[in-house]
Amino acid sequence: MANLKDIQRQIKSVTSTQKTTRAMKLVSTAKLRRAEELAKRSRLYAEKMNQVIAEIAGRIKCNKVGGIDNRCFSTIENPKMVDIIFVTADKGLCGGFNIQTIKAVNKLIASYKEQDVKVRLRGVGKKGIEYFKYNEIELFDEVTNLSSKPDKVRSDEFIKASLEDYKNGKIDAVHVVYNGYKNMITQELHVNKVLPVDTEQFECKDVQSSVIEVEAQDEEHMLDSLVNKYVEYNMYYSLIDSVAAEHSARMQAMDAATNNAKDMVKSLNVKFNKARQAAITTELIEIISGVESMK
Repeated sequence: MANLKDIQRQIKSVTSTQKTTRAMKLVSTAKLRRAEELAKRSRLYAEKMNQVIAEIAGRIKCNKVGGIDNRCFSTIENPKMVDIIFVTADKGLCGGFNIQTIKAVNKLIASYKEQDVKVRLRGVGKKGIEYFKYNEIELFDEVTNLSSKPDKVRSDEFIKASLEDYKNGKIDAVHVVYNGYKNMITQELHVNKVLPVDTEQFECKDVQSSVIEVEAQDEEHMLDSLVNKYVEYNMYYSLIDSVAAEHSARMQAMDAATNNAKDMVKSLNVKFNKARQAAITTELIEIISGVESMK
């Protein structure tokens, strides 16, 4: 009978876990809908901003002697130091969401070390920060409670240090690594080189019919202002995209956990019934044997 009680206790425990995972799945589904809508609107804004900066930079590149005189658009042949910014979740229970980002960061760090380039690692999100601290990898800067609740002001403050250091020549590149939202069941890993801005995308034929009217003397100033907004919004968009992907990953993880719990309860019920049947059979045999011994 003790065995039956143990099985009943396991069934109760797994059933309780199943209710929890089902509730977490529903919460993540509700959060995902809001985050998905915000990510879609933010993606449109980012695309328009990229179009504007491409048109102005392309115009300067094609019309000005010497091209674009701005370090943010300069190709650094032999970088000495770079910033790698990663975005992970503040919470777990989202499958391999965080580990994919961490693996990409480790791969990028290893690549730069082979080139004898120093790396400043800057982290957003508790899970990634905890991982690198546990493995005794130095973090140049860190921030928590930002990936779970993206905030434009805090995001701008965080990326501003890298932007200013790049402009001043202290670092030669800025990368942002995060796991982004693709659809309800898929996340897409991004390793974006935010600085320097890739000028290969700017071609003269694409800017000949531009409808943007900017005075020639204001082009450089506007371009510098746009670069600031471009870098800041890239950071903010990575947070928005990441939180949508996080909810998607957690929804899938909790759905899988709920299904596994359901299968386990079914298996334990079969085990319980077999044990109960065996106990009843044993009792019947004992009763029959007792009756036979009294004859």
